[in-house]
Amino acid sequence: QVHLVESGGGLVQAGGSLRLSCAASGRIFSTYDMGWYRQAPGKEREFVAAIRWSDGSISYADSVKGRFTLSRDNAKSTVYLQMNTLKPEDTAIYYCKLRISVLGYWGQGTQVTVSS
Repeated sequence: QVHLVESGGGLVQAGGSLRLSCAASGRIFSTYDMGWYRQAPGKEREFVAAIRWSDGSISYADSVKGRFTLSRDNAKSTVYLQMNTLKPEDTAIYYCKLRISVLGYWGQGTQVTVSS
């Protein structure tokens, strides 16, 4: 079993910042990568950022490059998403995802709302 607990969402004005956290627990010793996806109302869930656990390499969606920063704390099995210069179009439910081999595990989601 894998458990993901997200926190840090909220309401912020455009141009503001938020920091999301996702803590993993359970049978996570073979983690391939861990990261964030988001889903806006009426839209498909989309990739935001992820970190490969073995070497720490990070990838970002083009829409967030330069504004969002993904980091991790190995000891806590936690990833953080620092979101700066937020835009109204960043409004979505943000989901943490952890992958082990071909299996993907999702968190419950945290709402991020950016007002204009």
